[in-house]
Amino acid sequence: MRRLVLLLLLSIATTSHANSADRLREAAFAERQQQAGTTLERKNQALLTYLWADVYSAAYYTEAGTSPQQASGQKANQRLELYYYRDIARTDVIKAAWVTLERQHPAARLDALRPMIDALHASFRDIRPGDRYALSYAPGAGLSLEINGSRAFHSDSDELASAYLGIWLAPNGLSDELREQLLAER
Repeated sequence: MRRLVLLLLLSIATTSHANSADRLREAAFAERQQQAGTTLERKNQALLTYLWADVYSAAYYTEAGTSPQQASGQKANQRLELYYYRDIARTDVIKAAWVTLERQHPAARLDALRPMIDALHASFRDIRPGDRYALSYAPGAGLSLEINGSRAFHSDSDELASAYLGIWLAPNGLSDELREQLLAER
């Protein structure tokens, strides 16, 4: 019986790993991205699965000499790109963002950021399989949101950039496992 359970667990782990690799190939994240005259390199990519359902793949980009951990904690050129596999209502995305932000930040900070966060959320739309959202930050140029390659939002606020990228890259975010994979040293 133990052998059967072990074989089953190994089979699931192998299938999960193969599925992750297949999903990342499907997402087809570029190895490099141009941003504000700077070339960013894809440092890491990962699959977010929730209750056995693949939700999205994420890729994190920084400059060649900047590690993912360095970029996420500083005002450094960076890009977080998400490729979706499921339909998700924009209201659900916004709700998840607020739950995470409220877990990560004191109420006073969120009150100050609320008008900018609301403006960012106003640019969201219902997500369909194959949609690609990207948050890009460059010092001096600010935070931009692209939806399927088109710029949908921009802010010059470093505070907004830090808080919003932190949903994925800071402690107590959406997924500790995803964060660790995106920020891993390779």
